[in-house]
Amino acid sequence: MNMETGTIILIVIVAIVVLLLIYGVSVYNSLVTLKNRVKNGWAQIEVQLKNRADLIPNLVETVKGYAIHEKEVFENVTKARSQVLNAKGVDETMKADAAMNSALGRLLVTVEAYPELKANQNFLSLQAELKDAEEKIRYSRQFYNDTAMKYNTNIALFPKNIFAGLFGFGAEPLFEASEADRVVPKVQF
Repeated sequence: MNMETGTIILIVIVAIVVLLLIYGVSVYNSLVTLKNRVKNGWAQIEVQLKNRADLIPNLVETVKGYAIHEKEVFENVTKARSQVLNAKGVDETMKADAAMNSALGRLLVTVEAYPELKANQNFLSLQAELKDAEEKIRYSRQFYNDTAMKYNTNIALFPKNIFAGLFGFGAEPLFEASEADRVVPKVQF
């Protein structure tokens, strides 16, 4: 092997290493960007859950004025609110959110027994705010899941999966419907 051939081989090897490094940096930066978007999406869910939780005490107090005998319903809503505010991570938050949805559902069913409450302007205003908060939570969940899916897909695709493994990027959980949400309601006429 002469000196020129050795130099060419060395240049080719250095070029390949440099290209791999550039590609690795590019993959790393894109995965960091996606990971941060996932974190932002999760933070948005937490903000909306907190917003809804902040509405609960006013809603409960308004309903209490009319439905004094519904102590268990109020305790369940208060307990569920506390669970949402203290939840850590996706799994715990999903469980707490499912409990909150169930408790709020029972509270709103209780309201049906009190026609004068359903006509109360304060209650109607709180109910509208709660509906708006629920819509924002739904949108935030969708944004989070879309972003997490894009991130999870990127860390699973070849050759990005090699770099994702080297850099310690792992899959993010998706926000899924609770078992209660999956049950199809029966409609009877």
